[in-house]
Amino acid sequence: MAAKKTVKIKQIGSPIRRPESQQKILRGLGLGKMHKVVERQDTPEVRGAIAKIPHLVEVVD
Repeated sequence: MAAKKTVKIKQIGSPIRRPESQQKILRGLGLGKMHKVVERQDTPEVRGAIAKIPHLVEVVD
């Protein structure tokens, strides 16, 4: 079986004083604390969420 592609996402910005929608996107990705790294499947939905909050997250190699 082919392995699913994944993407590592690191939170680099604080959700404090951000719009509620941006905070919900962070929580949906499994983030919430500074410098936390999570690994998610590389899907268009995850890429879209990352694109909405580029100032709060970065993709780690």
